[in-house]
Amino acid sequence: MKVINIYTDGACSGNQYDENIGGWGAILEYGKHQKELWGGEVNTTNNRMEMTALLEALKSLTQDGLTLKVYSDSAYLIECFTKKWYIKWQMNGWMTSAKTPVENQELWEALLEQINRQKDIQFCRVKGHLSLERKNEMEKWFKKFIEWNGSNFTLEDFEYVTKMNIRADALANLGMEEFK
Repeated sequence: MKVINIYTDGACSGNQYDENIGGWGAILEYGKHQKELWGGEVNTTNNRMEMTALLEALKSLTQDGLTLKVYSDSAYLIECFTKKWYIKWQMNGWMTSAKTPVENQELWEALLEQINRQKDIQFCRVKGHLSLERKNEMEKWFKKFIEWNGSNFTLEDFEYVTKMNIRADALANLGMEEFK
């Protein structure tokens, strides 16, 4: 079975201001093959960049019906799919439970279109901005990673995923640099 791992990250410098710069990064991995993608936008949000990273990764796939594992440090992105928030949003005409419009509806719709083209997608949440050198911190976050994603991962898997998340973050920063 062909499984493609996708590691994504988004960033936004000045997220709290109307004028800012955002970037996104993604790594697609199949066996020993990797493809890196990145880009950026002005006047955006961190959540939009997190979503754009996954969207651009999915759009770059040349086949449908694949099995994917998506790794992101965005609880917003991952929990939308693991907790199936999007189903209630769609049933409520893209309104939240608080009766306010869902933010980034156009990105959610584009993501769902891409996701529905694939056979199976597992969404895994990772802790961003970890240091591989801090072993006691890594052990603590490994336990949280297992709590979030299940016990099918080893400490070695977690360290590798963390390394890839660090790289995706660096790609997001490259995306921001293009607009500075």
